[in-house]
Amino acid sequence: MDERLEIRHKVLVEGVSKREMLRRTGMHWKTLEKILTDSVSPGYQRTAPIVQPKIGPYLGKIQEILTSDKQMVRKQRHTAKKIWEELQKAGFTGKYTIVKDAVRALKKQSKEVFMPLLHRSGEAQMDFGEALVKMGGALRKVHFLAMVLPHSDAFFVMAFERECTETFWEGHVRAFEFFGGGPVEVAGMLWGLAAPAGGRA
Repeated sequence: MDERLEIRHKVLVEGVSKREMLRRTGMHWKTLEKILTDSVSPGYQRTAPIVQPKIGPYLGKIQEILTSDKQMVRKQRHTAKKIWEELQKAGFTGKYTIVKDAVRALKKQSKEVFMPLLHRSGEAQMDFGEALVKMGGALRKVHFLAMVLPHSDAFFVMAFERECTETFWEGHVRAFEFFGGGPVEVAGMLWGLAAPAGGRA
């Protein structure tokens, strides 16, 4: 298991104290707080925007053109070359490639949509899947039930010969045993389930 996930599991699921975890790992308390707050490592974060001396002063103008183009028929919209020509009239001395790259980046930016995900403690998600496994030297298809507790990133996977109601419930029982208790709610992706654990699907 990834060290980050293991630390989250020990503190958030098993109940190991933060003080004890700091003693075991020797890490700084701020590092531990980051691990417990973010389920995924944030990685490298740029602290200052990239300096773009040539195109930078004209990005606002490009964005204006792209925004007004949304009201136009597709054939009447500005191409990157047309935008470059407009910028040249306004004093831009850079090459066409810089403008083309800026237009592509701004268009891509405007398409991005971010949806915050909130995983409350006590929620679980489950689904069935299929995989090819080698058993006795031969490949065969098996079905597996996967259950995850997104808040703590703890997960459980169990393989079955087939996917049916019996394996559905067997998988849940085994998962609850593995986690040391049942979640408040299980959201099933495949089954369209959103019922309290132990309730009716």
